[in-house]
Amino acid sequence: MRNDTALIGVSAREELVELAPAMRRRSADVAHLILQQIQLTIPAYSRPIEGTFGKAILHGVQQGVLEFLDRLLDPEAAGNGTADLFRHLGRYEVIEGRGIDVLQSAYRVGGRVGWQALSEFGLRMGLPVETMCELAAALFAYIDELSALSHEGYVAAQARAAGAQERRRKRLLELLLSDQRAPAAVLLEHAEAAAWTPPERVAVVVLEVDDGRTGHPELAEDVLVDLESDAPCLVVPAPGGEVPDLADSLRGWRCVLGPVVLLADARDSLRWARQLAGLIADGVVEGAPVVSCADHLLTLWLLSDRGLADQLVARAQAPLDGLNARQRERLAETLSAWLETRGGAPEIAGQLNVHPQTVRYRIHQLDELYGERLRDPDERFAIAVALRARRLRHTRPE
Repeated sequence: MRNDTALIGVSAREELVELAPAMRRRSADVAHLILQQIQLTIPAYSRPIEGTFGKAILHGVQQGVLEFLDRLLDPEAAGNGTADLFRHLGRYEVIEGRGIDVLQSAYRVGGRVGWQALSEFGLRMGLPVETMCELAAALFAYIDELSALSHEGYVAAQARAAGAQERRRKRLLELLLSDQRAPAAVLLEHAEAAAWTPPERVAVVVLEVDDGRTGHPELAEDVLVDLESDAPCLVVPAPGGEVPDLADSLRGWRCVLGPVVLLADARDSLRWARQLAGLIADGVVEGAPVVSCADHLLTLWLLSDRGLADQLVARAQAPLDGLNARQRERLAETLSAWLETRGGAPEIAGQLNVHPQTVRYRIHQLDELYGERLRDPDERFAIAVALRARRLRHTRPE
């Protein structure tokens, strides 16, 4: 602990030694005046001095006055125990939910009251002006020192509180996204501990570093964040079913936005977001800084079960099995275009970049191969869906 009060000269200290008994007798009254003035001028400290808070502030003022006097008389009086006390006052401000500026204001009030009492005492005792000037410098250096100790305690406590809050929020996120659904009462308990108001609906965002930058994004306070795990993600409240724009906040990250779901179904939003991220990685879906599942629901549905999609495609293509690979590909392409557009030969020919007569010939072949299946609405729908899944599957390397 720095001892700036040693700056007073030897002669000034010799004068004070003779006055030490009188100064000590006055110390309790000065502490009372300081505390009284702090309560009158700072609303946050205006409540009755009682309980843990009262004991801490009262003890702090009394010990501060006594230590200042001790160090005036003995420069080696470091007061390590008192240093811990003033660090604790800083920590207490975090517990009370106040900014450090409130406590620093109290120190300034204490310094003014202390100097007023000290100057009145010095005048009454006839201390030289030079000694009074040295006392003033020593007093305000001491106040700065106490303020720095409290700031140190405040910052340390704030860091611990932030770390504890972050851990609680991380645990809440893990509960929301766990494969095992947590009871509503358990989720509510963890949400209260994490100071998080549970929204009705959320969306999960899967993240991946885009350009090598991994700085912490500036996100809204109600977003649950996990950037440290192997699969970073966010849980984002979606009031009214809408997710706020995250593009600016998440620069340097690629984002896949899961569907908006009820809070209890957050794991489903995560599952679909991860599946879409896989399709982007495979080249089935075009990547972008932000890609939303809402824009690719049909693709996700068609490719959600690979085995089932294989069965659907095999059944839809069964009439083409007797053809060679090139014939199967051309007829499947033509059938898909015809089912999706229901247009005439010229329109389909333009889409496939072939002659209209070629399209008419292929449609005639398809009619012979499929027969009544192309006149049944349910069959046409099933074939169209299967051929869409086939086209998407062919986009992805096997």
